[in-house]
Amino acid sequence: MRMGHLFAAALIVATPAAAQRAGGWEGVWRNNADSVRIRVAKCGQGLCGTVVQASAKARADAAAGGTDRLIGTQLFHDFRRGDDGLWYGQVYVPDVDQTFDGTIEQVNRDTIVGTGCLFAGFGCKSQTWRRVATK
Repeated sequence: MRMGHLFAAALIVATPAAAQRAGGWEGVWRNNADSVRIRVAKCGQGLCGTVVQASAKARADAAAGGTDRLIGTQLFHDFRRGDDGLWYGQVYVPDVDQTFDGTIEQVNRDTIVGTGCLFAGFGCKSQTWRRVATK
């Protein structure tokens, strides 16, 4: 499966009340296949997610899309919490070498979900990330 399918493109979902009480999502997260791990930390006024580990296949998919060095690449940039509880920012998709506007929903302390749409609610996909470690 190509990384574009793993990362979706941009993200849009509603946040339940439990997620709003779940706390921050700083820490290390893995995608469902555990082919990519990111570290989410403060950067400027928001949160950013940088790749800290990637499988050989994930690195090859990213390279085929124009991203020569996947580890160290920032996938999530400048995410800020909105009044509605969603986190809004920029998502970089390495295998297509493009950045999209997106949102992230924190479902609970150990799960975040991004749902991405290529254009105005069309071509949407979701990606679940599970917490590996806090900060």
